[in-house]
Amino acid sequence: MNKVVIAMDSFKGCLTTEEAGKAAEAGIKAVFRDCETLLFPIADGGEGMLDVLLSTTNGTYESLTVHGPLMDPVEGRYGLSGDGRTALIEMATVSGLPLVPREKRNPMLTTTYGTGELILDALRRGCRKFIVGIGGSATNDAGLGMLQALGFRFLDRDGNPLGIGGRIMSEVAAIDTSAVHPALKEAHFTIACDVENPFCGPDGAAYIFAPQKGADSDMVKELDAGMRSLAQVIRSVTGKEIADYPGAGAAGGMGGGFLAFLNAELKPGIRLMLEALDFEEKVKGADLVITGEGRVDGQTAMGKVPSGILKEAQKQNIPVIVIAGSIEDTEKMNRAGFQGVFSITPGPISLEKAMQPEFAKANIRRTVSQVCAAIRPFITR
Repeated sequence: MNKVVIAMDSFKGCLTTEEAGKAAEAGIKAVFRDCETLLFPIADGGEGMLDVLLSTTNGTYESLTVHGPLMDPVEGRYGLSGDGRTALIEMATVSGLPLVPREKRNPMLTTTYGTGELILDALRRGCRKFIVGIGGSATNDAGLGMLQALGFRFLDRDGNPLGIGGRIMSEVAAIDTSAVHPALKEAHFTIACDVENPFCGPDGAAYIFAPQKGADSDMVKELDAGMRSLAQVIRSVTGKEIADYPGAGAAGGMGGGFLAFLNAELKPGIRLMLEALDFEEKVKGADLVITGEGRVDGQTAMGKVPSGILKEAQKQNIPVIVIAGSIEDTEKMNRAGFQGVFSITPGPISLEKAMQPEFAKANIRRTVSQVCAAIRPFITR
């Protein structure tokens, strides 16, 4: 092979996008020493997005103390583009799942308030353009916490202001916008979504994502009912239908909150990344694209990194393979268009062992080199 493009997502909790990509590159070089390899740092709106965007805009970091998912103080940061006009925000840095200990994870209680504080600080600095990645959240509050930090007040039937967390969604009866920051009228938000799920329903935020954030089956039902109720209130107050809007369910419904109240544009996070990296131009002439992530499952085909990479490569008829730590529904991935789907796990091992960084790197190298070795006889004939 003459040219291979590597565009890996992070293996969450184990390897960064760069570490996974370099391990794959080593696997290629073990078989095709003279092959040109292009390694792209990739994120889909979750962890890593901020670093990728800052590197392409020559931006800088701004740091401040804000409230975390359980309203405890956390050190937050966001990026300012080189010209100082655009705020680059990764909500997971202050509202993300890793910030909540496993035993305290409860989307009825967690809030996106800290993300709103980052936006507020950027507004005060003069930013009117925002790019916000909303992957990796610990929340299912439809972005109400974020909006509260920006001055929105959500009231119950008696006109009393409500608290925080997913539990308040079913109680929202009215919305007071009198204290909303005035600069929001001039602001434009582009939201990097890593999924296409609707706001509520069987494929919505609560049923698909809340369990991994600590919700049991009863909580899931209550959260979904709250989102349905909130969608009706939003429709009556703003005239906007968000219940079935693709991407509105991202980050526990935060995508819907942005749509309803901040006139945001939802954009697949991977597409935003690939545009920033000029991926379409740089991938030209490649013989193969290798992508992957820690876990390949039903969500992978719904806007995650591998599906976004596949769509771009298909435009130029370049085959794409996926490697992952664990794989579900290989046939579905093949039907989507992937040339091959490969697990890096060598055999029955504990999750703890599989998640060891050096072990994972070695498995990526081995898997990619085996794929290349299988391909080589057909190329060199």
